[in-house]
Amino acid sequence: MKFLEDVAISRLNAFLGSINIGDYVVLGQLEAYSCKLAGVDKKLSKSLDQEVVTMMAHSPSSGLSSSPVGPLTDPNSRKTLIYLILTLNHMYPDYDFSALRGHHFNKEGPGVMKVKDDVDSLLLESAKVYDATIGAGAAPLVAELWTSIDDVIGLAECDVYSYKAVAEGDPFCDDTNLWSFNYFFYNRKLKRILYFSCRAVSKTANEESDEDGDADFYRGADDSFVDDMDMDF
Repeated sequence: MKFLEDVAISRLNAFLGSINIGDYVVLGQLEAYSCKLAGVDKKLSKSLDQEVVTMMAHSPSSGLSSSPVGPLTDPNSRKTLIYLILTLNHMYPDYDFSALRGHHFNKEGPGVMKVKDDVDSLLLESAKVYDATIGAGAAPLVAELWTSIDDVIGLAECDVYSYKAVAEGDPFCDDTNLWSFNYFFYNRKLKRILYFSCRAVSKTANEESDEDGDADFYRGADDSFVDDMDMDF
C-alpha cells in the first residue's frame, strides 16, 4: 500500500498529534493509502487470503463464510479484510495484526452520518482548543476535518469500518485510555482507504503508572545492589 500525501491532512495531523484537554490528552492521526499492493504487502496479501480460504475449507461451519466485511467466500470481501489488516500494520509497525479476521471489525452505517456525529461529539473539547489556537485555520475543526477527508476519499462513495480493539497488547486496549475510536473509510472505486483514529489518555492514570514503574525500578535496583555485593563474612 502506498501512503498518500495531502497538505490539508498533514496540517490536521499536526494539531491532532497531541491535544491538551486538561485532565487528559487526545492523540489522533489521519492517514490515507492507495490499495495498490506491491512488495511485502502483496506477499502478505496472498498469504492472508490463502489462510482464510484454508480455514473455510477445513471448518465450513465456523462462521468464516460471513463477516462484517462481507461473505469471505467472496474474493472481494477477503480483499477488504486484507486492506484493513494491512492498514493497521502500516499505522502501527510495532504491532502485527495479521491474525485478525472479519469478526474483529464492524461495518458502520448505512452512510457516514452516525460516524461523523460520534466523532464530532468526542472531539468537542478538542474543537474548542482548535478554535483558540492561533493559525490553526479559519474554519472550525469539524468542518475542516470532514472537508479534508472528503477531498481525499470521497465520503459519499465510502464503506466505513471500525476495528474492535480486543487483542492483548493492542495500542487501543491501554488502561489509561478514557475513550478511543478507529475508523476506516474505504472507497472501492478510487481504491483508497483512509484511516482515522483518536484516543483520550488520562493524565492521572499515566502519572500513577509512572509512579508504579519508578517503585518497581527502585525495588529492582535495591535487589541488584545486594546481589552484586560480595558477602564475605
